[in-house]
Amino acid sequence: MPNKYLILMRGNAQISTFVLPMELVKLHDKQFKPYISAEELHKNIIRVAEALSADVKKSFPLFIVVLNGSFIFAADLVKLLKFPCEISFVKLTSYNGTNSTGTVNELIGLTETIENRTVVIVEDIIDTGNTLEKLYVLLKDKKAKEIKTVTLLFKPEAYKKTIPVDYIGIEIKNEFVVGYGLDYDGLGRNLKDIYVLHS
Repeated sequence: MPNKYLILMRGNAQISTFVLPMELVKLHDKQFKPYISAEELHKNIIRVAEALSADVKKSFPLFIVVLNGSFIFAADLVKLLKFPCEISFVKLTSYNGTNSTGTVNELIGLTETIENRTVVIVEDIIDTGNTLEKLYVLLKDKKAKEIKTVTLLFKPEAYKKTIPVDYIGIEIKNEFVVGYGLDYDGLGRNLKDIYVLHS
């Protein structure tokens, strides 16, 4: 996010410019700086919702929201969908602090019957793809007719899998981010903007 500027004017003449300090956020032992504004997030969620509506509105889809990080994104997304759908939740984890452990542990399983249904996986962020792969295989085993994947944030540099990511809100660099549902050891989910680790 670019620096903010305070511009002093006298009449129509600019007389001075000051660079305002970045609004850093401290979570535990680390500082984070602004990265993606709430306005930018909302604009891209509208775009994703429109694309989803065009593709799956006639199939009575089941949206499977991956907790915890996706809860804010999922809530804002489904409010924009103007067709009948169902929503369910699963909880998987692969993070410890700011690092992916590489191992996905299923914490809360899926109970709905999804055989011959269109299923839309809703992720907050896809980086390595480990969580997505585990869930995708699970849904395939349960005989879903069609599986679509939507994510708010996508890290193409980190992605290691071949599973298609059908709907992407914003592509970002391979950096650790918090806010808008994403956390650092439990903190930061309630930030309305996305912040990135400040070096």
